[in-house]
Amino acid sequence: MNFTRLNGRRFKAIRRFALIAAVTLSPAWGIHTWWGTSENTTMAQNINVPLPTFGGAQLWTDHDHRAGYRIQQNAVTKHWRLLDPNNVRRAWGSRADVDEALNQLQPDIAPPCDRPVVVLLHGLMRTDNCMKSLETKLHAEGYEQTIRFGYASTRDSLAESAAALRDVLENQSSDAEFAFVGHSMGNIVTRHLIGDLQADGDPKNLLPRLKSMVMLGPPNQGAAIARRLAPTGVFGLVAGPGAMELGTRWSNVESHLATPPFPFAIVAGKVATPIANPLVDGDGDFVVSLEEAQLEGAETVHQVPVLHSFLMEEPDVQEWTIEFLNTH
Repeated sequence: MNFTRLNGRRFKAIRRFALIAAVTLSPAWGIHTWWGTSENTTMAQNINVPLPTFGGAQLWTDHDHRAGYRIQQNAVTKHWRLLDPNNVRRAWGSRADVDEALNQLQPDIAPPCDRPVVVLLHGLMRTDNCMKSLETKLHAEGYEQTIRFGYASTRDSLAESAAALRDVLENQSSDAEFAFVGHSMGNIVTRHLIGDLQADGDPKNLLPRLKSMVMLGPPNQGAAIARRLAPTGVFGLVAGPGAMELGTRWSNVESHLATPPFPFAIVAGKVATPIANPLVDGDGDFVVSLEEAQLEGAETVHQVPVLHSFLMEEPDVQEWTIEFLNTH
């Protein structure tokens, strides 16, 4: 083969690889300083290639939802991106960059419907995809607007996740009303949000627009399983600060949590298994005990023979949840 042609092909291959690496890694490296842009111009304005993504798992937290578009922040690099309804990245860079892109691609905020927007929150080490079957059921029952809130449950603190949830809600229509369905840690994030609104002020008038909530397997009194795993060191490294706050740091976070000032119910699992979980005290769903799920003020505590990880997917639980939302 011609030597010049061979080297030419190698050069093109290396150039393609370098470009792909630059597009993929530049958010963490700050490559805009290499590209000759000014301090006021980010790489997102120079290289913004639409790229398929997994939608954000463990490392990404939602900060805005609009007609299927989502603005997310990376919990590690702290850079921002905009995903379209098919989880294709349409912009990245600073918050201003992705806000601008969102306003160009989807300028209209949905007006409120007759029913509240149902906000679905996953638990620790899960993603918003685990709430998809419940979302589908809600749509079939006439709840047209839902938000599957995704957050970096293993990287961010509960306060950080609550602040992001607040950002999402405040970016919706100023007339929108909201209901919540949380699984596990997602309920504690919501309680933290309510506590923050009560303590720090509520300029967007969210609190009067929060209408009801169903808590699925909530560790409302902290989690013994987290306390007992914490001394291993590995647990905190893998599960993150939010998990530690449910365990050994519970006393620090509990004062920031509010009891919802609107109707709420608890769905608690009570299962009989051949081998009990030695990390959980008493009856429960194998992760959260019945005692840990309790919260004074709940309209009802509905017990079901379902394991913790499957509460949001169990058809009977979904039907019961929707019935509670319908009547509140």
